[in-house]
Amino acid sequence: MDRRSLLKFGGLAAVGIAAQACAPRAAAKPVATAPVRPPARPPVRLPHVNAAWDRVIRTTIGLRPHRPSGFVLKTARLDNKTIVHNFGHGGSGMSLSWGTASMATDLAMAHTERTAAVMGSGVAGLTSARELQRHGFAVTIYAATVPPDTTSNMSLAGWTPTSGLVDFKLRTAEWDEQFRTAVRIAYRRLQLLTGPKYGITWITNYAPTDNAEAARGGNVLMPDDISNPRILLQPGEHPFPTKYAIERPEMRIEPSIYLDALMNDFLLWGGKVVIRKFETPRDVTTLTENVIINCTGLGSKALFNDPELMPLKGQLTILAPQSEILYSTSGGAHAPVTPEAGFIHMMPRGDGIVLGGTSIRDDWSLTINEDERKRVVDTHIELFNAMRSPART
Repeated sequence: MDRRSLLKFGGLAAVGIAAQACAPRAAAKPVATAPVRPPARPPVRLPHVNAAWDRVIRTTIGLRPHRPSGFVLKTARLDNKTIVHNFGHGGSGMSLSWGTASMATDLAMAHTERTAAVMGSGVAGLTSARELQRHGFAVTIYAATVPPDTTSNMSLAGWTPTSGLVDFKLRTAEWDEQFRTAVRIAYRRLQLLTGPKYGITWITNYAPTDNAEAARGGNVLMPDDISNPRILLQPGEHPFPTKYAIERPEMRIEPSIYLDALMNDFLLWGGKVVIRKFETPRDVTTLTENVIINCTGLGSKALFNDPELMPLKGQLTILAPQSEILYSTSGGAHAPVTPEAGFIHMMPRGDGIVLGGTSIRDDWSLTINEDERKRVVDTHIELFNAMRSPART
């Protein structure tokens, strides 16, 4: 299944809906279906997002580190240094980071020393540093920038473990298993961190659709044992301008709270932060630590000569906060999908109502794409203006 097919299907795989409808028949996996339930369900009543151009408070750009063959998690040698590479998560870094951090730490444990350096202070770097600390390492983070000035801070940040992750034709069985292991670890760890300290909460996501079969949608990469219950709401049971809507629980992560909390935990455990930019591999060899976890994201392209690494340009437009909005949405009534842009999505956070839906391949520009901004905002305006009282459906 290629990226265009996933987008055409409705983009639901990109938000982490775990099902096996795309699996080969030979795999003999059970086909996930929307639960059967009594038809007399009370209609869902939702407050409307006040989507309007005069409520826009900012637009941000984030360059996601994408590798068509998937993220890198492996050990290499640089002179007398052991380098554990942990980068290239695409749009899945906030979701997968605890899993790949745990696996990177397992690789580091093979070294006899218990002093380590972590390069990078985004979510991959912070979770790697915390995992090392939990296993007895004294850790120093070396980074050119720290939160709130990292790419991770520019994330919409829901549970999206398959977002911008891998080109399906380049997958291998070994990488698939590595990915599924990371998903299992990360999903459990994030659930244990829910609460105000880390800014992680569960909310309900609604995906408006005119296609009842969309409720079967999913991503063959996801492990069978990761539950993601969902219900297909019938006409009259939801307020959206579509025939159906898919309802499911979604994990929400507020990046500014989450990353600050991870940094505070790291410092409380005796961690140190050094502001430093690495220009060449020779710079890396000057570190006193012999165990180094590389979480430099896009920086690894030049620093470690990764020709496959490229940005997926993400763009978020944020509306003024609405405390009464406690649900998210994926897709819209007539949301256009282009080769450069995907389905739209809305996530409410304390710092604003976040509107997204942009993923431009191999674009290094940090300039706002006005066409994309207009597409995302206008399509959300259309969606929320067309929401109606369930009594009128």
